Amino acid sequence: MSDNSAVAEDLGVFTADQVEILSAQRVEPEWLRTQRKDAYRSFADTPMPDNRPEEWRYTPIRDLLDLGALTMGEESAPIPTVEALPASLARYIGTAGATGARIVQIGSSVVQRTLPEELSAQGVILTSLEQAVRDYPELVQKHLGSAVTSDDGKFAAQNAAFWTGGTFLYVPANVRVEAPVRAFRWLNSAGGSTFGRTLIIAEEFSEIALVDELASDDLVAKTYSNGATEIISGEGAKVTYVALQRFGRGVTHLTTDRLVSGRDAKITTVYVALGSDVTRADIQCRLKAPGAHVDMLGLYIAEGTQHFDHETLQDHIAPHASSNLLFKGALMDKGRSVFRGLIRVHPKAQRTDAYQTNRNLILSPGARADSLPNLEIAADDVRCSHAATVGQLDVEELFYLQSRGIGYTEAMRLVIFGFFGEVLEQLELTDIRRELVKAIETKLYSARAGK
Repeated sequence: MSDNSAVAEDLGVFTADQVEILSAQRVEPEWLRTQRKDAYRSFADTPMPDNRPEEWRYTPIRDLLDLGALTMGEESAPIPTVEALPASLARYIGTAGATGARIVQIGSSVVQRTLPEELSAQGVILTSLEQAVRDYPELVQKHLGSAVTSDDGKFAAQNAAFWTGGTFLYVPANVRVEAPVRAFRWLNSAGGSTFGRTLIIAEEFSEIALVDELASDDLVAKTYSNGATEIISGEGAKVTYVALQRFGRGVTHLTTDRLVSGRDAKITTVYVALGSDVTRADIQCRLKAPGAHVDMLGLYIAEGTQHFDHETLQDHIAPHASSNLLFKGALMDKGRSVFRGLIRVHPKAQRTDAYQTNRNLILSPGARADSLPNLEIAADDVRCSHAATVGQLDVEELFYLQSRGIGYTEAMRLVIFGFFGEVLEQLELTDIRRELVKAIETKLYSARAGK
């Protein structure tokens, strides 16, 4: 235990006894009880990060998150129809378009699940992670915690100790799922906490896309979301993961995501951050076999006093693998963004292709963006580069549009979408791309209206 951890820290309801109660209520197997208890010890022994470590220098989490002031998430009963869901959540689901498979979580509970019979007959599994522990114990035990571990920091350990509900998606070898699977996570309890966890397993030469939507109304008390996502792709698999975060005000959201790519596998992730007061996403891809490729894409719009922090790692372990990262953000009012990315190439990872780009568009004098791309290269036959820009809005471009009779709000929308287009065009899912455009438009118009 470090010297800092000897200082008393108020963990509130997040106690070892609470972990025991949570596990006992769910009648969990011994391996999972042990995993939770080990994670809790790591969580309790690790001090709350201050601004001395480089990865927390720009996001003072000690000041932004008071664990001692939070309550545990509330349990929710199953809800049979969309109409019976909270009105705002039902509206989000209703605008999501047709979908083949869907899972809905409110607070700490999965309340709805739909899996078409044709997918089930092919061996596709979509269920809560809690249920998967009971129904598919060997499969879950093999993969749960294999990518996101307690060594990934205090908040990853906290999630491993307290996760509930969760999403489990499994695709057998050679199965191609045409329509994107949809997952909705809704916060409805102000002042509470929720620990969502997603585990995606794509076996050899399978194909799957999951759209993970996180949302809430504005909440009157500070509310805490701590998530974790593990994506395990087998040889030749193709996985697309889209995270659309539009929590209401009052929410602090942390997530730890790990992508593990097998031989000749392709993983594409798109992170869209629009809501919450504070969001910090720790996203890492591990390219462990030749031929693996990962695209890491991101969009964010911060307005008011919103604070978005993205920490990324492209970890090249095997030779002949490639990765590409492109994150873009638009910042207005006193919005703040932090990007800190690293391409790491291990000594044996020859013939690596890796690129990293972060670009920020400043729309107001009070907005700020900090961008810190890095390279750590231990091989001598690679192609790697990084770039970062922070620029002001091009007033001449805006003036040109207005001189053609386009109003200011529409001109701003066109400029911003022109800026974001490079990211959106890389998402192959046309219908999902349209949904993201609508979500971004809603964000822009509400920001201009002074919501």
